[in-house]
Amino acid sequence: MRFPIVRRFVLITAVCTSSLFSIMIAAPAQAVVDTTQLEGDIVYLTNKQRELHGCKAVHIDARLAAAAAAHSAYMAQKGVLRHTGANGASFISRDQAARYPHPLSENIAFDYRTGVDVVKAWLDSPPHRANLLNCDATTVGVGVTLAADGTPYIVQDFGA
Repeated sequence: MRFPIVRRFVLITAVCTSSLFSIMIAAPAQAVVDTTQLEGDIVYLTNKQRELHGCKAVHIDARLAAAAAAHSAYMAQKGVLRHTGANGASFISRDQAARYPHPLSENIAFDYRTGVDVVKAWLDSPPHRANLLNCDATTVGVGVTLAADGTPYIVQDFGA
């Protein structure tokens, strides 16, 4: 009679232990990105870096933000990371189509989930760093779109 009770105890312990082990080794779920927060953080951190390097802060321009948002949506939908958009459009043509008269440069990225991470990555890349720290820039627009799988696609357009 003791054996069935012991077997049940061992079986329950084994099931609980294996379940706990499964929980412990499961990959952590990625947090959902708040795109508005990420856009704001990128502008804030961009301006902090610009000020540290002797440049004036850039101001958000709704036209650049609209162009950046449209391009981030295009990249998220297509699952691509490139400066060339639909129908071969460059950032210059996209910004001008949004009625912004003086496009200057563009930074793009994907799969960064915090402003700190994306701005750091751009600062670590010489061409992106040059765009971010170009003191001729006076305006900025940032767009973040989440792909169907939750991956953020990020565009930062600068204007003069």
